[in-house]
Amino acid sequence: MTGIDEITLNFSPGSLTLLNAILAIVMFSIAIDLSPRDFDRLRRAPKPVVVGLASQFLVLPALTFLLVWLTEPRPSIALGLILVAACPGGNISNFITHRAGGNAALSVSMTAFATIGAIVMTPFNIALWGGLYPPTRAILQQTQIDPVQIAIIVGLMLILPLVLGVTLNQKRPALTARLRGPLQILSMAIFVAFIVLALAANWSFFLGYAGAVAGLVILHNALALGGGWVVATLTRLSPFDRRAVTIETGIQNSGLGLVLIFAFFNGLGGMAVVAAFWGIWHAISGLALAQLMARTEAAR
Repeated sequence: MTGIDEITLNFSPGSLTLLNAILAIVMFSIAIDLSPRDFDRLRRAPKPVVVGLASQFLVLPALTFLLVWLTEPRPSIALGLILVAACPGGNISNFITHRAGGNAALSVSMTAFATIGAIVMTPFNIALWGGLYPPTRAILQQTQIDPVQIAIIVGLMLILPLVLGVTLNQKRPALTARLRGPLQILSMAIFVAFIVLALAANWSFFLGYAGAVAGLVILHNALALGGGWVVATLTRLSPFDRRAVTIETGIQNSGLGLVLIFAFFNGLGGMAVVAAFWGIWHAISGLALAQLMARTEAAR
């Protein structure tokens, strides 16, 4: 296990550029489902959105730090968990919320606001929580990540496609209606294929270390889902809204996490395996939870 902190994955600069482009396309495919009315939700009904964002950017990173402090994993694994928790909600959260019978409109709004907030909150949470744990602080000091650079990457990959998608949906709704389904399917297929190919180039390494992070990732994801549910329950959100907050907190943008890992940490082994395994597991757990939730209709 000690070697996982020194090993870096085989990932070329060209592959990183391609991953950036793919994530931008994925974000654009989500954005064409948004309109300015979705952002108006914060003014008309701010509580569910504010609760969801607090769960995403405050509660989840704090729970992650507690998990790291108690379990004391290898430094690169610990920083991988912290980094994933610092990312905004994942691109499949809206679909899973809809399948769960939750408030899909709230999920979409949370995705939009979390994406914008990630420009500030993602580098802030990486620096704060990573700096509080001595083993991960040492990695951060060695890499000397620049929060401004992280903000620029998040802006180009997430905010720009978001603005373009919302604008296109507002100006050409008929066109986006035709593009929406095929583009979402295509973008996710391309993203999954890319991750599979990236793992294939490092398959022996991934197989050797995936088992070491599997239990932690599963526990981490359970904490995220459970934390979202508890926060939504304590703040007395309706069951309809509670399902959206729960899923949005438990589905993380691990693709963005991989980009940051390869851009700033040179594909550091433990971090990359954590983000890759998260990308697989949160889809499985999210869909399973949605199936369970969908058995009963959520009160509004």
